[in-house]
Amino acid sequence: MRTVIITGATRGLGLTLADHLLREGYRVVGVGRKISEGFEKLVSTYPETGLFEPFDLSELAKIHGFSTEIVRRHGRPWGLINNAALGSDGVLATQHESEIAALIRVNIESPILLTKYILRPMLIARGGRIINISSIIASTGFNGLSVYGATKAALIGFTKSLAREVGKAGITVNTIAPGYMDTDMTAGLEGEKLASIKRRSPLGRLATTADVAHAVSYLLGDGAANVTGTTLTIDAGSTA
Repeated sequence: MRTVIITGATRGLGLTLADHLLREGYRVVGVGRKISEGFEKLVSTYPETGLFEPFDLSELAKIHGFSTEIVRRHGRPWGLINNAALGSDGVLATQHESEIAALIRVNIESPILLTKYILRPMLIARGGRIINISSIIASTGFNGLSVYGATKAALIGFTKSLAREVGKAGITVNTIAPGYMDTDMTAGLEGEKLASIKRRSPLGRLATTADVAHAVSYLLGDGAANVTGTTLTIDAGSTA
């Protein structure tokens, strides 16, 4: 049975990914600061394959030890999904330096460090899948999201170069860039702003977390063995 680690697994997209992969027969290790009611339900439904490891990814100095412990407890992982991210917005000129540092720490530094250490057992096993969750904001931009957009663009660059580093070991590295979805990050959108986003889509709707889950399932599977270093955009066509 293949083990997949998902960061930010307690709610929103991460919780959908965990649910979807458990249904598909993967062993899922969810990572979050504390377990949520939603993930507790998954653990009770899948007591053998639904697992949770509490960890605050902003504590960079502890990522090495945490990664070692995960591998010791759960074996060599097949997949790592770097999904956890801070989504706070703010105009750069008035954004506090501590908030900027937190976005960079959690959205860039922590996934790079976690990948560094989870990658090592994958290299030994000569196989694995790394999936970085970015955003269409990385390429389109959005008012008030300059730092967030920068962090998500960084993941795309990280993906491309890392794919070249580890490809000969049979490890693929890809990015998924979702558009606006019905999650906590878009909960504040309503009325005309939400309608305008839907109008940008040729399909006239938002993408869903389930859409992203199907894409993740594809990239984890054997059918995507020759897909690496790419970005898969899932946005109901709004950036077409």
